Amino acid sequence: MSLSVAACAAVFGGAAAAFLPRVAHRLAVPRGTPARSACAHCAEPIPDWVRAGAACTCTGRPLWIVTTGALATGLLGAALGPSPLLLVLLPATVLGLLLAVIDVQCLRLPDLLVAALAAGTVLPLTVGALLAGEPGRLGRAVVVAVGGGTAYLILALLPGRGLGLGDVKLATVLGFVLGFAGWPAAVAGLVAPHLINGPVAVVLLLGRRANRRTALPLGPALLAGAVIGLAVG
Repeated sequence: MSLSVAACAAVFGGAAAAFLPRVAHRLAVPRGTPARSACAHCAEPIPDWVRAGAACTCTGRPLWIVTTGALATGLLGAALGPSPLLLVLLPATVLGLLLAVIDVQCLRLPDLLVAALAAGTVLPLTVGALLAGEPGRLGRAVVVAVGGGTAYLILALLPGRGLGLGDVKLATVLGFVLGFAGWPAAVAGLVAPHLINGPVAVVLLLGRRANRRTALPLGPALLAGAVIGLAVG
């Protein structure tokens, strides 16, 4: 474990995450709706995109977002150390956290952000594997991506499953990254989301905050599972 790399990664993740609340609030709108230009709570205009801190003066400080960003990137820094893979994963983790926040707020994973996540991970990892002469690593990544994406697509097509195509696309991208990291990371990263979402659903049902027909966001669990898989794999 490299404590210095973990600390630097955590600082990066926490600092970058501080800028996410406003972006997430503006993008957390129904599909086909323009980005929000005013606060959904107090109707105060939101003229800009880039600002650290709360999405609006009427909302609380985003401490949980900053903490989550720092923990996720710090965990990856501790597990991977000073590696090229970490350089790819740090900005990808921040983008993934943005997707998770949006999914929690409006049950949607914007295609543009998922595409950006794919461009920021699949492309550099593919080029890196080819330059390093590791076609086997690249092939494993493709196998996991196709297999995981297909499995989630089948689940999404089943009636009453509550999965969207955004979940399928995100699972495919994350599958590539997990497969690139190795089979242990792939297995852990694909299993962990269900171990996370299951207990959450049970708690919400027992607390009568949801019923069997309530749609729950899967994106946060997929992303958290990927971080866990990469850390333990």
